[in-house]
Amino acid sequence: QSLNQTPIALRPPPFEDQEGAATMISMIMVLNQKGDIMISRQYRDDVSRAAADSFRLQVIAAKETGTQAPVKRIENCSFLYTRHLNMYFVALTRSNVNPALVFEYLFQKIRILKAYLGEEFDENSMRNNMTLIYELMDETMDFGYPQNCAVDVLRLYINLGNIRPQDEPEPSQLTSQITGAIDWRREGIKYKKNEVYIDVLESVNLLLSSTGNILRNEVTGQVQMNTKLTGMPECKFGLNDKLVIDKESSNIRKPGVEIDDCTFHRCVRLGKFDADRTITFIPPDGEYELMRYRVTDNINLPFRIIPAVQEEQGNTSVSINLKVIANFSEKLFATHVVIKVPVPKNTAKAKIKNSFGRAKYEPEQQAIVWRVKRFPGKAECMLSADVDLMPTVRAKAWSRPPINVEFQVPMFTASGVHVRFLRVYDKSGYHTNRWVRYITKAGSYQIRI
Repeated sequence: QSLNQTPIALRPPPFEDQEGAATMISMIMVLNQKGDIMISRQYRDDVSRAAADSFRLQVIAAKETGTQAPVKRIENCSFLYTRHLNMYFVALTRSNVNPALVFEYLFQKIRILKAYLGEEFDENSMRNNMTLIYELMDETMDFGYPQNCAVDVLRLYINLGNIRPQDEPEPSQLTSQITGAIDWRREGIKYKKNEVYIDVLESVNLLLSSTGNILRNEVTGQVQMNTKLTGMPECKFGLNDKLVIDKESSNIRKPGVEIDDCTFHRCVRLGKFDADRTITFIPPDGEYELMRYRVTDNINLPFRIIPAVQEEQGNTSVSINLKVIANFSEKLFATHVVIKVPVPKNTAKAKIKNSFGRAKYEPEQQAIVWRVKRFPGKAECMLSADVDLMPTVRAKAWSRPPINVEFQVPMFTASGVHVRFLRVYDKSGYHTNRWVRYITKAGSYQIRI
């Protein structure tokens, strides 16, 4: 799941703005594409429904959505909005709010409605579930402050009347679940086998100039987890982070990786991470994204590609030679390798020779597409093509778009990041099985020719 899908549970901030009014949302509206109010909920009395007319005239009728920033200031009132299908979710405020927080709430509101009404909920499904939506509005926001936006917790007590009586939680449990600090995990979870599955997924982004200089080179990664643990365990998670390894011991042979731009699931204790870079958390039950990161130094590129493209005089043909080298271990292999070598628009035919895999000229992609199902590590392969061009009325120089590469390499990380440990602490001291998988795939992997 994406970052803007991580549930939020916020509490009122202690500060106030210069006018003395707490900086929060005054009203939430849902409008259709004509600008008519479908649903509105007023949390403060400093705005009115008449403000919707201003929004309809100056934003919807003016067709500003999609071309202008989704924040509009009209008559000392700020409108922050986002769209779902043909509906506008709008937050109104007269104070100096944090826009990132307001948009996060709107995104969470849409995510909650998707969970209750379906992924493609529309105007009709909204009108047919007015009571449910007003309940959700009251539970997710109080006096303009976002409250509990965790779907699993909301379903405990807003359930559309289809939950069986024996499934209903005890009132005392429900109160602690709603108001507690750990609303992403309920108590009383039990498993016969306690297991944790960890997936480290990385995307490699590369832009190489025609002379072989690296213009852009970075790895973006995410750690996905699936926890099946009994009770309320606390987990401690460790990567080969350079700052941690340098601090712990100088005897470790393998150097650590400089990990930048870390973002975490809200279960992670950020105070502990800021203090000593340890990742400690009480995990949600099931699948979730624990963290995201970025690495820009010492990247081990999975593939090295050496192109040689020569245009013949008179623009009658182009000769292409391509050498591809797999830089990863011979024990590993890449799957779903697709290399797209661009050719001029006026290509008539292409005579292609390649060492393995399948390669053919695909006119709709204006490229020679070379597909290899399984590419062994340390292997080298060649592709050569003679491209015949059709004569054109107006001679136009070929722009030479870059070569695009797609691939997936299991059990390999381009950044060098690996999981050092996952410790699970629980009162009963049960044994936990841990499973780790690494997958590296191409993000934007381009070589100019």
